[in-house]
Amino acid sequence: MNKKIKSEQYLWRGHNAKGEKLSGELSAANLIYAKAQIRRQGIILQSIKKKTNGLFAGTRGKKLTAKDNALLLRQLSTLLNAGIPVVQSLEMVAQAQVNILGKTMLLALKKDIESGTSFSKALRHYPTSFSSLSCNLLAAGEQAGSLDQMLDRVASYAEKSESLKKKIKKALTYPVAIISIAFLITAGLLVFIIPTFKQVFDGFNAELPAATRAVIALSDALRHYGWIALIGFGLSLYLLKNSYQKNSNFVAKVDKLSLRLPIIGNILEKAAIARFARTLATTFAAGLPLVDALQSVAAATGNAVFSKATLDIRDEVSEGLKIQRAMNNTHLFPPLVVQMVGVGEDAGSLELMLGKVADLYEEDLNHAVDNLSTLLEPLLMLILGVLIGGLVIALYLPLFKLGAVIQ
Repeated sequence: MNKKIKSEQYLWRGHNAKGEKLSGELSAANLIYAKAQIRRQGIILQSIKKKTNGLFAGTRGKKLTAKDNALLLRQLSTLLNAGIPVVQSLEMVAQAQVNILGKTMLLALKKDIESGTSFSKALRHYPTSFSSLSCNLLAAGEQAGSLDQMLDRVASYAEKSESLKKKIKKALTYPVAIISIAFLITAGLLVFIIPTFKQVFDGFNAELPAATRAVIALSDALRHYGWIALIGFGLSLYLLKNSYQKNSNFVAKVDKLSLRLPIIGNILEKAAIARFARTLATTFAAGLPLVDALQSVAAATGNAVFSKATLDIRDEVSEGLKIQRAMNNTHLFPPLVVQMVGVGEDAGSLELMLGKVADLYEEDLNHAVDNLSTLLEPLLMLILGVLIGGLVIALYLPLFKLGAVIQ
């Protein structure tokens, strides 16, 4: 019996005959074989060292972007659809990778599958890159003998989900950025500019307006105790983040409150409904039973309120209730969504109708995000005016009375 030789990963640097600098990574049984491989390519070696983390370690805790993941899955889908075996497909996609993390992960997947592990089970070794939902869908595709089609479907789902996340981030980033800049400018005025005006006002030996005295007091407090406020603010953010990650009741309250926010709440609601419809359409089309599909959907809505409602729908559907009636009982989904789902359920085309719901709400979300700046502009201008304009007015009030003071 031939003993299987264990290969190691090596990182190298060198240059070719033209003096062009080159570097890369290769797999070899030992250092001698690694050097021989490089020299056969006409490369003059400068340095070479073995990777300390090996082939498998160091990738399972790291994360590829959703765009990278979708591209990998779509490439695999194309190769499998062409009749190329999984192991060979992984090898071909890995060799085409520029991202070293993606290449290493694909080669590790290849070795897992060669050892007898199923493709979907091998992907579960990388939970930061591939969600439980994706692995479940691919497992269903393997069992149905349609892995290539499921890879393409999961890739499309990942691309649409990532696009939705970017839209929500865009919606939230704009107002947060404007307000943050306004507060930073205000803090800069209070710490660096106000003290200069205070020295000038002290030379007047006159009583200052109440607004000016308040601004000077705020400046003094910020300069002397600002570090305490900064530490308190940082600690508050940490506690909020920690509570949001570990306290489900706190998450539910925050998510419920976020849906009630003006303008932003409407965007978050549309995003949750789009996620619900898109994920349910994808899982149902994959052949998962409706109850199991709803279980997966609950974790993908991105909002605790909709997640709980989805679990309630699952419980009622498992008891024999139609999904239309169960959705209506939550009093959370708009009548149009409930009616469209009902039509799809009665016609036996639930997947198609859910896809139309997702398309409709994703389009509405696009318009809402594009119009966000116009909707928030008056509010943001008001905040800027109160913060910065109020400070400027308070500083110049004494100057308006300067003539009277000098006389």
